[in-house]
Amino acid sequence: MSETLANLLQETRRFPPPADLAAAANVTADAYDSAAEDRLAFWARQAGRLDWSTEWDQILDWSNPPFAKWFVGGKLNVAYNCLDRHVAAGHGDRVAIHWEGEPGDTRTITYADLLAMTSQAANALTDLGVTAGDRVAIYLPMIPEAAVAMLACARIGATHSVVFGGFSADALTNRIQDASAKVVITADGGFRRGKPSALKPTVDEAVAKCPTIERVLVVRRTGQDVAWSDRDVWWHEAVETASTEHTAEAFDAEHPLFILYTSGTTAKPKGILHTTGGYLTQAAYTHHAVFDLKPESDVYWCTADIGWVTGHSYIVYGPLANGATQLMYEGTPDTPHKGRFWELVQKHKVTILYTAPTLIRTMMKWGDDIPRGHDLSSLRLLGSVGEPINPEAWIWYRENIGRGECPVVDTWWQTETGAIMISPLPGVTSTKPGSAMRPLPGISADVVDDQAQSVPDGGGGFLVLREPWPSMLRTIWGDDQRFVDTYWSRFEGLYFAGDGAKKDDDGDLWLLGRVDDVMLVSGHNISTTEVESALVSHPSVAEAAVVGATDPTTGQAIVAFTIPRGSVDTEGSAGEALIAELREHVSKTLGPIAKPRQILLVPELPKTRSGKIMRRLLRDVAENRSLGDVTTLQDSSVMDLISSGMRSGKSDED
Repeated sequence: MSETLANLLQETRRFPPPADLAAAANVTADAYDSAAEDRLAFWARQAGRLDWSTEWDQILDWSNPPFAKWFVGGKLNVAYNCLDRHVAAGHGDRVAIHWEGEPGDTRTITYADLLAMTSQAANALTDLGVTAGDRVAIYLPMIPEAAVAMLACARIGATHSVVFGGFSADALTNRIQDASAKVVITADGGFRRGKPSALKPTVDEAVAKCPTIERVLVVRRTGQDVAWSDRDVWWHEAVETASTEHTAEAFDAEHPLFILYTSGTTAKPKGILHTTGGYLTQAAYTHHAVFDLKPESDVYWCTADIGWVTGHSYIVYGPLANGATQLMYEGTPDTPHKGRFWELVQKHKVTILYTAPTLIRTMMKWGDDIPRGHDLSSLRLLGSVGEPINPEAWIWYRENIGRGECPVVDTWWQTETGAIMISPLPGVTSTKPGSAMRPLPGISADVVDDQAQSVPDGGGGFLVLREPWPSMLRTIWGDDQRFVDTYWSRFEGLYFAGDGAKKDDDGDLWLLGRVDDVMLVSGHNISTTEVESALVSHPSVAEAAVVGATDPTTGQAIVAFTIPRGSVDTEGSAGEALIAELREHVSKTLGPIAKPRQILLVPELPKTRSGKIMRRLLRDVAENRSLGDVTTLQDSSVMDLISSGMRSGKSDED
């Protein structure tokens, strides 16, 4: 793999930091030097940005790898660090959350308000029998109570397991059972695409199979009728009547803060366990460093859902630990119209925007005139998260959303890493479209070959982490052996992330997606990410997904599913001409070896509710197999359209 993942795609554009941002940046180039000089002392300084009730005795205990302990002996409370200390410092009147509901209802919540709400929820959970170490499942829409529920659990030392509100009853059941959760916090429903979407029936179905659940705490959001049982409790009756006085108790730095499930290669989801002190240290520091947050003046918006790790680290814990003012939005980006996001940026004068490449490419497809119709001049920094961003989407984001002025920080990290690991620093780095650039100060990331040797600049291979980091996962809940086997067995002493990457000639890092998404074509390993980037660089293409399909001649052949831009004619011979042109374009951009065997022009791609493309389903189509599980799809009818296109043979084969 090391040789053949070398650079197919070349990028020569460079964007230095704006002078004014660089002059006032939170983190400067000397952070790399000080971290390199003494990595552990560097992280101890970042831990010092938090309030600890008991100082630690040891920065890192790595005596039993891969099981790390950070800030050993230290004690702190996460909710105190996110709320109480800001109020005590005189910032109680600062807005913590500007909340926008999809139907247009709004709430403005200050730090003092959020502290009172969290204290009430902590008291209510205690009254329901929840104690430190118990697990609480949270299944909520994007409403402020979702953040309150998480913070209240952290406040009393209960370990929360947030389950995305779009997951099925079976998925919720599995996660409750695996964690042996005691309480579920949910809502009657949430608003999505202009109508109420019920959540309580899914919880009722799941809880029927979960004997550990004693109580279900229900937020009234939509006003839908819901079935009711003796174990159900209304949030407004239990929480909003509770005392707003609550003293936060300090917990050990290694106390379990949350479990977050991520899908595994087997049917059983992996419960990624994160603990308290190290996690909060790195979430808070990276939010401060990568987004250059100025809490007095910035309005920050991360568009993720609370059900994903991005929502944990960069909506709840990182921003609130830093005293940020942020926007939280319940709905979808095209409800009630496709300019909804830009309308919100304009209304709240958002200065920092953190969103996903899939959304950026969707906005590209909708057209440049939509963002142009709004005043986006408040924006000063743009971020990208979730998967590698192709250069053309990066440029579109900078030009059309950032007015050609805002730095773009493309971040690489995972549920497992807990916080950002690789990213430009906006006041330091001259960025390249599509590259995550360098590991952050204090992080030891590398690209290695099959023998775990570092590849030279210009080479490609496997992305690994050589040294432990504060926000790292501690284990897979209840399964230490699976933790070792999944992340630490491929390369001796190295954490293997499962991603392919390359170093360019300058040594900067380019993520190539999951190693599972690398295609072996005539003995050459080709990354789906690079072929997709080549396709999207064509002016007629809005988005593309590429998979490998079995081929009798080449072993695997490249099959591309491509969404044309709205104005492009794809009927009849025009469509056939476009397909031929796109195949030649890829061949010219990446070389003949990367020329797709087939290109299908499709109206949409199969995506999860978080926006990730489900390549597994596209592989099923490309191989003419029956479709696998489609329950997590945002719109399962998309697969019928794609399958019918495949059967109609709207492709071009040599």
